[in-house]
Amino acid sequence: MKVESDSVTPFAKNGFLSRLSFWWLNPLMKKGRKKILEDEDIPRLRDADGAENCYSLFLEQLNKQKRAKPSILKAIISCHWKEIFLTGCLALLKVLTVSAGPLLLNSFILVGEGKKSFKYEGHLLAISFFFLKGIESISQRQWFFRSRLIGLKVRSLLIAAIYKKQLRLTNSARLKHSGGEIMNYVTVDAYRIGEFPFWFHQIWTTGLQLCLALVILFHAVGLATVAALVVIILTVLCNIPIAKIQHKFQSKQMVVQDERLKTISEALVNMKVLKLYAWETHFKNVIENLRKVEHKWLSAVQSEKVYLSILFWSTPVLVSSATFAACYFLRVPLHANNVFTFVATFRLVQEPISSIPDVLGVFIQAKIAFARIVQFLEAPELQSAHVQPNCNMESVNHSISIKSAKFSWEENSSEPTLSNINLKVKPGEKVAICGEVGSGKSTLLAAILGEVPKIQGSIKVCGKISYVSQTAWIQNGTIQENILFGSAMNSERYRETLESCSLVKDLELLPFGDLTEIGERGINLSGGQKQRIQLARALYQNADIFILDDPFSALDAQTAMSLFHEYLLGALSEKTVLLVTHQVDFLPAFDNVLYMSDGKILQEGPYHQLLASSKEFQDLVNAHKETAGSERLAVVSSAHTHGTSSREIRMTYIEKQLEAREGDQLIKQEEREIGDTGFKPYRQYLNQNKGFLYFSMASISHLLFAIGLILQNSWMAVKVDNPHVSTLRLVLVYLLIGLASILFLICRSLCTLAMGLKASKSLFSQLLDSLFQAPMSFYDSTPLGRILSRRYYFASAKELMRIDGTTKSLVASHLAESLAGATTIRAFEKEEKFFAKNLDLIDTNASPFFHNFSANEWLIQWIEMISAVVLASAALCMVLLPPRTFSSGFMGMALSYGISLNTILVRTIQNQCSIANNIISVERIYQYMHIPSEAPQVIEESRPMANWPAVGKLEIQDLQVRYRPNAPLVLCGINCTFEGGHKIGIVGRTGCGKTTLISALFRLVEPATGKIIVDGIDISKIGLHDLRSRFGIIPQDPTLFNGTVRYNLDPLSQFSDQAIWEVIGKCQLQEVLQEKGKGLEALVVEDGSNWSVGQRQLFCLGRVLLRRNRILVLDEATASIDNATDMILQKTIRTEFADCTVIIVAHRIPTVMDCTMVLAISDGKVMEYDAPMNLMEREDSLFGQLVKEYWSRSESTESH
Repeated sequence: MKVESDSVTPFAKNGFLSRLSFWWLNPLMKKGRKKILEDEDIPRLRDADGAENCYSLFLEQLNKQKRAKPSILKAIISCHWKEIFLTGCLALLKVLTVSAGPLLLNSFILVGEGKKSFKYEGHLLAISFFFLKGIESISQRQWFFRSRLIGLKVRSLLIAAIYKKQLRLTNSARLKHSGGEIMNYVTVDAYRIGEFPFWFHQIWTTGLQLCLALVILFHAVGLATVAALVVIILTVLCNIPIAKIQHKFQSKQMVVQDERLKTISEALVNMKVLKLYAWETHFKNVIENLRKVEHKWLSAVQSEKVYLSILFWSTPVLVSSATFAACYFLRVPLHANNVFTFVATFRLVQEPISSIPDVLGVFIQAKIAFARIVQFLEAPELQSAHVQPNCNMESVNHSISIKSAKFSWEENSSEPTLSNINLKVKPGEKVAICGEVGSGKSTLLAAILGEVPKIQGSIKVCGKISYVSQTAWIQNGTIQENILFGSAMNSERYRETLESCSLVKDLELLPFGDLTEIGERGINLSGGQKQRIQLARALYQNADIFILDDPFSALDAQTAMSLFHEYLLGALSEKTVLLVTHQVDFLPAFDNVLYMSDGKILQEGPYHQLLASSKEFQDLVNAHKETAGSERLAVVSSAHTHGTSSREIRMTYIEKQLEAREGDQLIKQEEREIGDTGFKPYRQYLNQNKGFLYFSMASISHLLFAIGLILQNSWMAVKVDNPHVSTLRLVLVYLLIGLASILFLICRSLCTLAMGLKASKSLFSQLLDSLFQAPMSFYDSTPLGRILSRRYYFASAKELMRIDGTTKSLVASHLAESLAGATTIRAFEKEEKFFAKNLDLIDTNASPFFHNFSANEWLIQWIEMISAVVLASAALCMVLLPPRTFSSGFMGMALSYGISLNTILVRTIQNQCSIANNIISVERIYQYMHIPSEAPQVIEESRPMANWPAVGKLEIQDLQVRYRPNAPLVLCGINCTFEGGHKIGIVGRTGCGKTTLISALFRLVEPATGKIIVDGIDISKIGLHDLRSRFGIIPQDPTLFNGTVRYNLDPLSQFSDQAIWEVIGKCQLQEVLQEKGKGLEALVVEDGSNWSVGQRQLFCLGRVLLRRNRILVLDEATASIDNATDMILQKTIRTEFADCTVIIVAHRIPTVMDCTMVLAISDGKVMEYDAPMNLMEREDSLFGQLVKEYWSRSESTESH
């Protein structure tokens, strides 16, 4: 969704009067009355207010400061000082016109009492009321509008600066500023700072208005003003300690909020893993506990705010009572003119005084937010000056040259990650990098890309780079957008790229071809398809150097061999290539092979030379031959390969949930309510936790408080000039009514506080429950930024605010995506393209916000003009009617209310608009509170025995699975039995239904018909927690969580340290952990990015070894592990799970050669199910074909 409007806002080109009266907004308001506003109806911002211009100005001002560490605050002020000065002048004009009101009132009462200075004084005063209120309205509206515009521009430039910065962060800076925290800087902190300019001038105008008020009061009541001043000073003094406490509480709340957000982001991104391990409840409890702490600080902050609001709402009552009491003691006479001059003056300063808590709150929040953003913007950046993309490749001797270099991820570490690295790669040379898990292969590639700080030595890279990461990074968008990656479309090159990456048939059979949308992180594609799209992206960029980090491990044998020949040896025949690989059978085809161990290049040379000279390399190759099991392949005849059938490609897509209805993309457009939803969201809000009770009590209390204030003034109006009422009685009754009103005020404030906190707690809890119980299909079709923006919704007419909400989540989604793919974006040098898209999204979000606050000022200005007409008409009426028609007390009361009528009306309308806009956040939360949920976690009446499954026998009976109603079947009637204790290999080409079968076993997807029976229990009859917690799985994508090694192996704290160390030994991780020096407390950062992908897979093996489930599933579990480690692990699994049922889904055929039985699937049907040796003896065996293809790949690369 994007604002496609071509028209620039009329504000850009309209004249002075149109801007002054907000007349330029009329066309949009008329359109909004006739139809529901859509994104394209909202005009673009003028260029001067766009994010690109704001950010350029900001950089210009930063560069002007000739300092090592320029001040960000100074730069922001320098950008906007003219607008700040102009709004200051408007604020001053507003204060002066407001203060003149009570003086006019005083003169008018005297005229009413017959004390005229000249004949038409009354008429002149009545007309003056109109002009005074008109000038007041225009100055205040322009002040607020232009302040909001400054805030919008500051917000835009900060979001742009944060986005730009996150693309350049070093590894150590990423450890300090996690993805969740960076998301918080954009979606919370930048918005808070953007609000600050709106409140800035109120800091000094409040003081000035108070001083002017005191002068007027002295003129009205003489020395009794001292009493008013004393009460005001006491109020301010009471306020200072509270402000300090509030600052402290707010800081603590924001720290916990960051932590909670980080945990939620991590849980939502890895929801599939949480469900497979049955860890959702634990993670949900962790988030709930963080929320409890956050709620404690939130309650403290809100309680302080309530205390401040009571203090300031009661101040006018206390000040007026104290002043009138002082008048009594000082014998200052009370008459209608001085009493109502006093009342009118104080009512006018009541508004700025009552906003002091808000001003302080905003100031405190902005100060904290700004400090956090500044700390982030000053974090260290990557220096990749050694990469020279625009070299003349013909005159260069070496594409990559590294001399005696040391590299370390941690900048001040005594132990470098890579040491003594010497490497020269000529243009066009093909270099393979192999070695054990954690030997530094991926780090070497990262060092060449400029991702790892260099400690010593030199490195130079000449040429444009293309990079394919080990863990596929796919953008949320179409396949074509992912391949083009911001480059212009060249049809011929694009077609050749698709052919080289074996993508042509896949695309022909997708519902929208290459315009099919891919879900966030490529959710709706198989692992192999994701890697092929990454390879296509790299090839299309037409670079000089290709850096490929183990892209073939996710592919089946036939696809990998096809790509190796067509892509690596064909399309890249003249390019420089560095390939990290565990597939030893590819190595003979390379000019040079590097063998790495412990962060060093141990051996270097052509394959046959290394084989002859290096024992370590021989061991690696022999381990491969042993796992490939050449002695078992004697039956294999000559190799022949098959192209992927259309049916198989189609099945991949159905399996991955995108066999969509015509016109139905997987990623749904973000839903938003349209039009007036009536009282529905209010009812939803008040239904939370006794909300109606608190609301009723607060409403009654507020009504009684308002009646009290009116009674106070009415008593004074009627009795002030009554000779039968003594001054003491007049003041005492006035004071008692005031004190009674304050009690109702306290009751109202406490009820509102309780209602807000309880509703917040209840809504969060329900939303969390809903998200954790949602099926995987929900996460496949909903980008993470969209879910997270539900928690951050920041409110400021209805459709504009809704569009503001949905466009804000676009900014969040794009940031989340860029954080995940920062290395790829840098490698392809696409930072500017992504930054330009970010600027565009910032403007897309800023435009509805701009028109929303403009609409607010448009509405208020018209209301204020009507109020001015009402006030002037009332005054004129009093002048034109015969003298003494109204008492001077009545005139004073009526006009004092009339002077503040615009303030009361505006506050009412603003509150209404604010509530209507804020309630949209409830609306948006509710959209995700009723997601259809999975089956229950536990079904009490059908819980399995504690030792279930004891045997581990699986019976699959006529299993049919489809991902959506009316979608084609992905599994078409699977029938087979896995005997307890057997090792079952599941094989088949990409997209045949292997992953779906595993998903059905864990009930990530429910069967259409048929059932799976485990040890006599139908798994659809028991709770999901009971099912998933009894099975073990090593998933295809190894996932680690932020925390320690211990937490990652045993998050539920069920096992002793001794048991965990035993498992670590079996997983070949003991040596690495001892090197890190912190044992089980060694740090695991976000996504586990400080461990190699192979090490992450070993941790996942550790989890299942600890749990020792009777049924174990390995889903491509050793794809990123070298053959030697793979062999050790296969032996570990055979011994540790000797009497367990082990189900192995594998691309590496040797992995399943020693299985008891092999299940071959094609097109969602069972093709064969027998012992592997029996299958290989059959001529028409699918498994036999797959074995031949694998072995022929090894032979063909050997002979190359």
